Amino acid sequence: MSTDITTPASPVVLPPASGAWREGDDPGHRSFLDLPRPLPLEVGGELPQVRLAYETWGDLRVDAGGRSNAVLVLHALTGDSHVAGTTGPGHKSPGWWDALIGPGRALDTERWFVVAPNIVGGCQGTTGPASTGPDGRAWGSRFPFVTARDSVRAETVLADALGVERWALVVGGSMGGMRAVEWAAMEPERVERLLLLASPAATSADQIAWAAPQLAAIRADPGWRGGDYHGMPDGGGPHVGLGIARRIAHLSYRSGDELGTRFGRAPQGDEDPFRGGRFAVESYLDHHAEKLVRRFDAASYVRLTELMNAHDVGRGRGGVAAGLARVRARTIVGGVSSDRIYPLEQQAELADRIPNSAELRVIDSPYGHDGFLIETPAVAAMVTELLAD
Repeated sequence: MSTDITTPASPVVLPPASGAWREGDDPGHRSFLDLPRPLPLEVGGELPQVRLAYETWGDLRVDAGGRSNAVLVLHALTGDSHVAGTTGPGHKSPGWWDALIGPGRALDTERWFVVAPNIVGGCQGTTGPASTGPDGRAWGSRFPFVTARDSVRAETVLADALGVERWALVVGGSMGGMRAVEWAAMEPERVERLLLLASPAATSADQIAWAAPQLAAIRADPGWRGGDYHGMPDGGGPHVGLGIARRIAHLSYRSGDELGTRFGRAPQGDEDPFRGGRFAVESYLDHHAEKLVRRFDAASYVRLTELMNAHDVGRGRGGVAAGLARVRARTIVGGVSSDRIYPLEQQAELADRIPNSAELRVIDSPYGHDGFLIETPAVAAMVTELLAD
């Protein structure tokens, strides 16, 4: 009689149809604001109901002149309002700029009131494609095209509700930088200081081209179902397409030199790439794809990528120079030396064309575009410099 014992294989945990936060989930550290009236959209029409999810740290103080200690932090494409803090109920990922916010840090919460909203069209509590529409069904494919200006309009309502007449600082990187520069152009009297990181005045053809195969991968996934997959069971959404999109995007977020130094041509563990196994760099991309499909929504990824493609601070304002001339804030523009998706010349353009002697700072980093998230001491130094006066 055989005495072999077979250990049961671990069950396969299918990815959810959508990794979005949904009504009824644990709110975590989020607060919510329901806009009191429909949100008019730049392309026409309106969103009849909008809820903004946001997080705050510290306490608001406003002096007799209306100047406040409020700082607005705006996230990148797959970020959200959870800028600082740990994982836990309601939060699948730790704070993406955790080392920047808290007592004794650059954004010292004993001095500054920090606010971070989730963008309109996002999937972590703010109204987006995964949210329930007025008819009780997920918005899905019916969710309209939104722009950075639409989200800024919603965020001005949030500022009013919080009692913030003027931001001491607005800071954002990548997509967050697009929102930040729109804040400064749309509401110049409400932005005292501005920090733009790894972002452009207008999205280039090259950047739109990088986005095209990402959008195509999601839409080609049978689980996409035209954008109406939110009621499907686990495994039924476009997670394959979203994972491919994430792999493509992540390549643009890191530099070739970093990938070469970090992985070279090494195999993944004992896998043999010549017999169906993976190289270590392939495993790295697989890991990031797997993480994203469990915490993000494919339709939000599509809508927000389209939002980034549409970004142009000069649209309807007489061109980029005229759009940037609206900015009144004291400004620092930070770029990453090895950024191959938003290269330094785009930050140089912002610094050259924003009035009031905007200054360019270069973050010397091998990490590519993600350097604005990784090189926290360099970002902290820029924040500290702006807030010193």
